[in-house]
Amino acid sequence: MEPHIAIVDASIGDTPAERNLTREIDAETRTYKASEGERPPAPEQRDRAYDAVVISGSQTSVYDDHDWIHELTAWVRTAQRADVPMLGICWGHQLLAQAFGGRIVDMGAYEIGYRSIEQRGDDPLFAGIDSPMTAFETHSDRVAELPAGAVELARNEYGVQAFRLGASYGLQFHPEYDRQTAEWILDSKDLDEETDADAAATVTDDAVAAATETAGVFDTFLDIVADHSRQPGRSW
Repeated sequence: MEPHIAIVDASIGDTPAERNLTREIDAETRTYKASEGERPPAPEQRDRAYDAVVISGSQTSVYDDHDWIHELTAWVRTAQRADVPMLGICWGHQLLAQAFGGRIVDMGAYEIGYRSIEQRGDDPLFAGIDSPMTAFETHSDRVAELPAGAVELARNEYGVQAFRLGASYGLQFHPEYDRQTAEWILDSKDLDEETDADAAATVTDDAVAAATETAGVFDTFLDIVADHSRQPGRSW
């Protein structure tokens, strides 16, 4: 059976987040706009209509004092206790890390543009994806400390780029971005001239093609979700 994926869109306003994720996730999806107070049904409900959750990026910081962030934090903790597979991207990666006991800090600068990322260890999320990987990055916060029990899966000079904790994964980079979105991000950011020029120089045909390979993490995540749902005792 085709898995059902709940997309938690944490972006503010009209962004490409939902378009990009629904394009890359080869499964039935339903999107919940978290920044407008929407969340998937509580994971302890027996009739929930999803097998896993993907959490998008956002223009906020996970440590900002907004009711919807506090409510979503409580929700992902409940989902983790219910052993629901989750994939957090950029802001979603940081939210999962913080919710489970990690620490997020302001870097004081942007990591932005197509960047190289080194895998660590051997995890099925990166099956068939060469290391180093290439993906678009746009963030000024980072995971300074992983939660207890988390396994670091990827890193670059800016720090942790991927981790796993139980059935949950975090990715600091954006495997769902296409060239159009990368250029939109650069146009929308108020960057200094040097940072903007350096980031724009990374948007090349070769980088975009390499990032397309990294987007394979969505297929491998769906494989992980399928294996997880077949484990004895799963009712979803």
